[in-house]
Parts: sequence; structure tokens; C-alpha cells
Amino acid sequence: MKKTMFATGALLLSLVAIGSAKSWEIVVDANTKAGNVTLPAGNYNVKLSNNQATFVSETGKTFTVPVKVSNGTAKYGATEVKTAKQGDTHVIQAIDLSGTTEELQFSE
Repeated sequence: MKKTMFATGALLLSLVAIGSAKSWEIVVDANTKAGNVTLPAGNYNVKLSNNQATFVSETGKTFTVPVKVSNGTAKYGATEVKTAKQGDTHVIQAIDLSGTTEELQFSE
């Protein structure tokens, strides 16, 4: 009986973990390119799945961009968006994900 309850509890915990994918909040101050899409200025939740970054705006609009995920040696203390300016366009080059060693790298 105890084994069945333990197995059921472990299954429920794994389903909760799968159903609640981690996301990170970022703010884009101006229209900014991320890969091949342009994100309008605003607040976004970023989710990572299978080398795809999905940006979800406050209005629920989603933008999905392929990324390369590289791993550092230490966990990042904060989510940091690294941008560059190309002409008049702001471009996201990378995002460090807080609480992880992962950095999302963007290309065009």
C-alpha cells in the first residue's frame, strides 16, 4: 500500500513539474529584433523549449525564435538581456536566464 501511494505521489509531482515550465520576465524598451522577428516594446515572459525561445507579451501575443543554448559555469543571479544597435535597430544578442547556467544566443 505504501509503495502505491509513493508511486502515485511521485507521478503527480512529475506531472506538476512538466506542466509548469519555467519562464523569465524581460522588458523591451523599444521595438527590438530577436532572431528573425521584431518584438514591440513591452513586457514579456520568455520560455525555453527544444532550442526555441517563446516570448509572450502582456496581451498574450506570442513570438517564437530559434536559439542556441550555451551553458556557463555558474548560475546567473538575474535575467539579463544583451542587446546591440545595428543602424537604427535594437537587436537581442543573448539572454542570461536567472537561476540557471543557460544563455540563449540569437542569430538572424
